[in-house]
Amino acid sequence: MAVDEPFALSVPLPGGLLLRESRPGDLEQIGALLAERGVPEDALDHRLVVEDADAGWSACAVVVDGDRVVSTATLLDEELRLGGVRLPAGQIELVATDEEYEGRGLVRALVQWAHARSAARGHVVQVMIGIPYFYRLFGYEYTIDIPVSRPVHGIQPVDGAPALRTARAADLPALAALQEQAQRGFDVAMGHSPGRWRWLLAHDATTLRVVERAGRVVATARTTPVDDGEFHLAEAAAVDERAARELLAGVAALAPEAQLHVVHRPGTLPATVWHGLLDHTPRPEAEQYYVRVPDPAALLDRLRPLLWQRLTAAGQDLTGRELLISTYRAHYRIPVGEQGLGEVVTGGTMQRPGPDGGVGVAPDQLAPLLFGPRGIEGLSGIRPDVYVRGDEEPYRALFPPLTADLLTYYLP
Repeated sequence: MAVDEPFALSVPLPGGLLLRESRPGDLEQIGALLAERGVPEDALDHRLVVEDADAGWSACAVVVDGDRVVSTATLLDEELRLGGVRLPAGQIELVATDEEYEGRGLVRALVQWAHARSAARGHVVQVMIGIPYFYRLFGYEYTIDIPVSRPVHGIQPVDGAPALRTARAADLPALAALQEQAQRGFDVAMGHSPGRWRWLLAHDATTLRVVERAGRVVATARTTPVDDGEFHLAEAAAVDERAARELLAGVAALAPEAQLHVVHRPGTLPATVWHGLLDHTPRPEAEQYYVRVPDPAALLDRLRPLLWQRLTAAGQDLTGRELLISTYRAHYRIPVGEQGLGEVVTGGTMQRPGPDGGVGVAPDQLAPLLFGPRGIEGLSGIRPDVYVRGDEEPYRALFPPLTADLLTYYLP
């Protein structure tokens, strides 16, 4: 099955194998495969997804050899916010192949299935955490920085015992509201879906924690189990400074002999309160989320209100002109009217958009341009195949550096 073929529920593969949607009878085999090739907790995570009404069995596919499940992958529904535009998105997770069947293109076939299903679900972008390089083979590109987990030292005691406890189902609306508030300051954001909040509450890989004050949830975070003398606090959100301090002190008290690390979310209230307690040594290597843009025209069309807002906010009056973005093998023209941007018009090969006052961006750099931290100015400084000629100011306004915060099923 090619990536651009219509979504299919089952696909014959070489060697008598069959790719199909998962079924309840596959549960035990899928869980065993995920636990064998990943970690034991993956089996529970998979069950939580497929048995939940928000995802279901159709969210997972398997490759079978007769009755034997030999490979699997799951596609989750996500929503990525860029500015004020909400984009339906997909994320591939829970991928595993039986060692005996590796090297036969089964993950490639499952990724193609996931992309076809993603298109059928109306997703205009995909985002994921994946092993180094591999998913670049399928059109993904490193795009959004993953926040650093930093050691924390010198935690200040708080008056009284922090009212930290494990979250309950009744807390989930408050947790969602806290995270929505924490993410408002970011240009790019992805929150937890209602289904995933339920899965996080039930799974074993992390624990949802809350701080309660007078019967109200005022702070939250996810914590990992202690492993080799370390554990991590992530996705922290709080209503005020006191709640942030109580959260940190309460989590630290869970394992006072272990080294606590905090996933730093710059710009959030807890990050500001805890800044002086964290070790800010630069990370030794880059870590980023993958992003894939399957159809640039469809995505750009969704982004027209945001692009118009950026132009007008920067005082750029291009009425009667057009925006031009070339990915070299194709190009996209967006007419500028008095009240907004017109529909995207797709054209063919355009190797030199500069003479027409356009932007040239390599296809694998379109996601970093639209979602990444460098913007057109930063990317053009490190990539010869990303550039703008002529009037640069409008395109600097259109494609600025962006901040981002993504919440995912698994902590990076």
